Amino acid sequence: MTAPTINGTRYPQPVDELLPAARKLAHELDALPSRNRLMKRFRIGSDKANELLTRLREERARQARVDSLHAAMVLRGSLADRPVLVPVDPTPDTTTTGTDPDTPDRPEQPAPDPTPAPSPVAVASAEQVSTVESPGTKIRPARSRRAVVWPVILLALPAFVAIWGGWVGLGKLTGFGKVNLLPGIGSGWVIDTAITLPIGVETYGAFALYVWLSGRVPARAARFAKWSALGSLAIGALGQVAYHLLIAAGVTSAPWWITTLVACLPVAVLGMGAALAHLMHADD
Repeated sequence: MTAPTINGTRYPQPVDELLPAARKLAHELDALPSRNRLMKRFRIGSDKANELLTRLREERARQARVDSLHAAMVLRGSLADRPVLVPVDPTPDTTTTGTDPDTPDRPEQPAPDPTPAPSPVAVASAEQVSTVESPGTKIRPARSRRAVVWPVILLALPAFVAIWGGWVGLGKLTGFGKVNLLPGIGSGWVIDTAITLPIGVETYGAFALYVWLSGRVPARAARFAKWSALGSLAIGALGQVAYHLLIAAGVTSAPWWITTLVACLPVAVLGMGAALAHLMHADD
């Protein structure tokens, strides 16, 4: 397996040359990539991946400190630009009142309020200063209680019995039965192959449904899981309908086309399961 082409070459590169590509990956993910993702993306060992991750963490911490300092400087500059209001003494000048006959008497001024007015700078500081949290502080959202799932198990028990019985019965009508898996070795290992139908088809349908709704897989895997889960559930429903119609009609051996379709189900389940597992572990 060859290394991916990075910076125009496929040869192993030092950490300094891989750092720009790692920054680009962190920007695309909007978070720090894991060590395993770095090893898989750049085809590097654990030591280089750890060093890359350490460099990315240091750069993020340094950028957070710069942003905090910039915010403090902006706040300090906005406070410095505000005009400082100088309080004026409202007491009238009485040194010349009544001494000059040509000067008209000034009206009597009210006494000043003894309570000092708050400083405009202090008021502005109280309104505008906000707490700057440390970039290393981790704020975790409050955990919400999960809904209980045990009623689903209670609801699934009767459905499981009916589905199991329908698939086993249809398997009997289409030629599935007891087979010696180890002929010639003692008494062998005899198993009824009819049980492979409910185990394979319904288990794959439930698993593909979980993968589709989990939201933790690549888009291609989620899309494949969606359509294969819906198809598996539809095939399961058709199998139950076919079994009950054949039993109601008193048929002891299914028609050839039903036998052909049922016989191909284990192979189809194997192929879809292998494809889904591959897509789940592939990068977008």
